Amino acid sequence: MSAGRKKAIVFTFKRGIFPNEQKQFTENAPINTLLPPAGCKMVYPLLMHMGAVCNPLVEKEQKVLLGEKIGDSNALISAPVHSSVSGIVKDIRPHLTIMGTIVNSIIIENDGEFKEHECIKPRNDGDEHLSREEILNIIHEAGIVGLGGAGFPTHVKLSPPPDKKVDTVIVNGCECEPYLTTDNRIMIEESKRIIKGLKIILRVIETARGIIAIEDNKPEAIEHLKELCANIGNIKVAVVRTKYPQGCEKQLVNAITGREVPSGGIPIDVGCLVHNVDTVIAIHRAIFRGRPLMRKVVTLTGGAIRNPGNYKARIGTLLSDLVEMAGGFKYNPAKIVVGGPMMGTAIFDTDVPIVKTTEGVLFFTEDEAHIPPEKNCIRCGKCVERCPSGLIPTELNADILKEDSEAFLKHNGLDCIECGSCSYICPAKRRLSQAIRTIRRVELAKLKNKG
Repeated sequence: MSAGRKKAIVFTFKRGIFPNEQKQFTENAPINTLLPPAGCKMVYPLLMHMGAVCNPLVEKEQKVLLGEKIGDSNALISAPVHSSVSGIVKDIRPHLTIMGTIVNSIIIENDGEFKEHECIKPRNDGDEHLSREEILNIIHEAGIVGLGGAGFPTHVKLSPPPDKKVDTVIVNGCECEPYLTTDNRIMIEESKRIIKGLKIILRVIETARGIIAIEDNKPEAIEHLKELCANIGNIKVAVVRTKYPQGCEKQLVNAITGREVPSGGIPIDVGCLVHNVDTVIAIHRAIFRGRPLMRKVVTLTGGAIRNPGNYKARIGTLLSDLVEMAGGFKYNPAKIVVGGPMMGTAIFDTDVPIVKTTEGVLFFTEDEAHIPPEKNCIRCGKCVERCPSGLIPTELNADILKEDSEAFLKHNGLDCIECGSCSYICPAKRRLSQAIRTIRRVELAKLKNKG
């Protein structure tokens, strides 16, 4: 390196792990659009987001059009649901979701015509004439939520209380989970829309700068976006180290800004907002094209599927139909995991719909799904050394085994981000993360009921 050449800064956080990425199966696979065939059943759960469940706005045997709002709620924290096809409402009943819950759902028979509702109107003049309130209303009406997995309504996230001053908006393009590659492909193929969507966000949050955070294992995406924002004063690309869980909000905020999100806090407490790259594109699509959130890019991969790839799917498409459209199975999967292998959820049925927060589905063979037997803790301290939240997983696990919820709370168990790093790094293969996740959710439910 020449004396005058500076080494590029790569941001990161303390601790974390380096799992085998397993992205080679799909990282170079362009996004392929799969449209559901005529006559297929589309299922729309009325809860695809964090917050209140929606009420149905349609009735059985009613004709609906593509983009039509079919569910909504008056609650502050909620997001409407739209039909992603045209067709006939066949039923409104509880249905199993891809996350294993049973939710009241609207079932529509696709007529294959994809006739658009009158609400879909492109805005050729973009967002320049729109006020902040009008932009937020469009985002709300489009049903946009956090598409990185959390599903928090975006219009609420972009409406911070007066005492919370935001100076940094981070677009999360890390995609640190092994196997998943949709964000990478989105950044390569739709980079211009990311920039335009972020500009819209910065019109809403006028006090903020924009930073697009990308792990250094995505050189093509980094190059594309750096070139596009080279002459934009308030938008920059930050290259972050490829490390898990770099994409979790608290860790990403710390890596980019050096700020520590407090225990029990969220990024806005330290002046930051974090949005997934696909959420930013959904905002662009709603403002410029007048289209509500109706599609999701999903990675289908693993040794059991015939054609691993990144697929643009209509929300509401049954996973069984999506797999068939993608070429079906090569082998009968021994395990199916929704999301990544670190934080994902195993499911037992493919008769479940793709929803707003579905990022990927992994279809593992028997060898891939094998989990070594659990052994006694050897007191090596690796879980403590690597926990990105600075917790002591063995201590929390001991609290759980003693059924001592008071001690679990005292030892900051609620600060666990359920990333799975402790289970991954444990040489004894203790099910630390799984145990902590179970009790943590019980304690969070208790707090919610008290509130």
